[in-house]
Amino acid sequence: MTKRRRPRSSTGPDEPPALALTLGDPAGIGPEILLKALRSPELRRLCIPVVVGDRGVLSRTAARLGLPDPFSGRRPRAVLVDVGLAPARLRPGRPSAAGGRVAMRCIQAAARLAESGAVAGVVTAPISKRALSLAGYRQWGHTEILARLTGARRAVMLFWSPRLSVTLLSIHVPLRRAIAAVTKRAVLEHLLFVNREWRRLFGARPRIAVAGLNPHAGEGGLMGSEDAKQIAPAVASARRRGVRVRGPFPPDTIFRRASQGEFDLVVAMHHDQGLIPMKLFDPARAVNVTLGLPWVRTSVDHGTAYDIAGRGVADPANLIEAVRLAARLARVRRGSA
Repeated sequence: MTKRRRPRSSTGPDEPPALALTLGDPAGIGPEILLKALRSPELRRLCIPVVVGDRGVLSRTAARLGLPDPFSGRRPRAVLVDVGLAPARLRPGRPSAAGGRVAMRCIQAAARLAESGAVAGVVTAPISKRALSLAGYRQWGHTEILARLTGARRAVMLFWSPRLSVTLLSIHVPLRRAIAAVTKRAVLEHLLFVNREWRRLFGARPRIAVAGLNPHAGEGGLMGSEDAKQIAPAVASARRRGVRVRGPFPPDTIFRRASQGEFDLVVAMHHDQGLIPMKLFDPARAVNVTLGLPWVRTSVDHGTAYDIAGRGVADPANLIEAVRLAARLARVRRGSA
């Protein structure tokens, strides 16, 4: 790993935080949205950007799309930490083992920067599970990879937007296993963890709503017993421990209520229950946040978009939103420290 300039950690109360911005999958839209985001005056006001990527990929992408090189000139727009792995023959639009290795190397390097205190947080561009698998890795998601790299005992995905925030009791598992995972212990542990992490990141106690598992939250047992026997006792136990939580609520109405300001956060019982309303309500501004890490990590809430990679039409707005939230959370943590 070579460095163009040494990243510096920001400690002054008025200085923007240094944030590591990863390349993501080099064959996806990550390189393009990074280069476009670095042109934004707002991004440079929000943070000191430290791009963790491959110099060759970024240079070729800039030349292909007619974008300026942000790492050269008298006043470069960003620091570059060059992992230097991508072969010149790598082309946009296809997952590959080489792309998977580059993506993983970027994640590892960014995590080291955060662990050392050189940056206050990490903002990740999208990766490909297929490419990571081709490269021989057994963990394919950012959340799982970062939990392993940091030794975090528990890591949870929070999807945040100005209108709606959602966490998931289970993530990428078949629906049968997701239903089986709805137990009193699991729900209670999730509520206590999310309450603690929200307070640590956002500096305030959240108002939490819990979505039911079954239609109408079970309708008093007519449509399933999990809501009454597993979720409701967990909610009651969390309330006795000081968590501001209510539920279970019918899942077909609670997300709208939260989007109107009644709650800060909804706990969904499985992946699609939470992410369908999230992607409907505020898809452009939704940001993925990892709870449980020792430093701030946010990410775009979209994929590698291989179908448009290299065409110059990718929109960096969601990446800028992820940087905006990471900078906000880094400032909260700086103030609490």
